[in-house]
Amino acid sequence: MELSNLKPAEGSKQSDNFRRGRGHGSGNGKTAGKGHKGQKARSGAPRPGFEGGQMPLYRRLPKRGFKNRNTKEIVGINVSALERFDNDSTVSVDSLVESGIIKNPCDGVKILGNGELTKKLTVQANAFSAGAKEKIEALGGKAEVI
Repeated sequence: MELSNLKPAEGSKQSDNFRRGRGHGSGNGKTAGKGHKGQKARSGAPRPGFEGGQMPLYRRLPKRGFKNRNTKEIVGINVSALERFDNDSTVSVDSLVESGIIKNPCDGVKILGNGELTKKLTVQANAFSAGAKEKIEALGGKAEVI
């Protein structure tokens, strides 16, 4: 699959230049697809979510907490997971994805210090805990922040 081969799913894309209400010969004249009379046939029909004056669902349900729009989702990996790499190899975010340790790196990858490490590795990640950095460098490896 390449970017040049991408196309939308069959039936998902609809033309927006459809001309409504241009005579009965067009097949969509007279009422222009709005049926006969009623509130939804008129201009100024109620907005989405309006329930005829009843308290709408989005206002009836309780709101709790605070959603920080600037939050980052960091994936944590323990040093014990790095044991599967060969000695003297370079471990990057891409190699972690290839080996299946992480599926989606999201906004960053942090190496945590849980577990044991027995190999000398050069680890490239967005962040390291103090314990993880200590364990990697104790074996002669490098902890590089990217």
